[in-house]
Amino acid sequence: MAFQVLPLAVTMVAGPQIMSAIILLTHRRVVRVSLAYLAGFALATVAGVALARRIAALLSGVLSLGDPADRGSAGTIIQYILVGLLLVAVVRNYLGRTTAEPPSWLGTLLGAGPGRAFVTGVLLVLLMPTDLIAMLTVGVNLEQDHAPPSAAIPFVLATVFLLALPLLGYLAFRQRVTAVMPQVREWMNSHGWLINIVVCLLFIVLILA
Repeated sequence: MAFQVLPLAVTMVAGPQIMSAIILLTHRRVVRVSLAYLAGFALATVAGVALARRIAALLSGVLSLGDPADRGSAGTIIQYILVGLLLVAVVRNYLGRTTAEPPSWLGTLLGAGPGRAFVTGVLLVLLMPTDLIAMLTVGVNLEQDHAPPSAAIPFVLATVFLLALPLLGYLAFRQRVTAVMPQVREWMNSHGWLINIVVCLLFIVLILA
């Protein structure tokens, strides 16, 4: 898998994904629910990348995806289409910034058990447009390079590691993290639209680079 795909792991976790991980740090059973959340996210990422690779393989059976270095290849054009969708998302987030509200389900995570945390991790991968686009990009890249599914392991590990950073920080600096998390959570809730725009723009830069 091409090295430039690895930074897409950042877009997989930025937004509600990392916000959920931070909110869970204020749960009364932090470690248990956080690990369940990470497990669900990891499982969904593995399944999503595998499905994306399969979709890319089916597409290659209809048309040649070409070489990743060829800007005119079908695979690259597909990625340009994804960039267009991301630009639409950027405009929508900016226009709706004054009325944007954090998802109501974020506030309910504090009372969630491990089972619900696990399901939340799964759904945040399979239902988030940016995650779906990221995994499709990885799938197309794997198919263009004729790489085996195992080539996606670094991407999956990088994604899970980034999402685990809040929990790792909590375990290493529990008192400090506990003290600042309410302020961090409040800022992220009020600036969710900005986080979404930054994620989309980062994704666009990574694809076009």
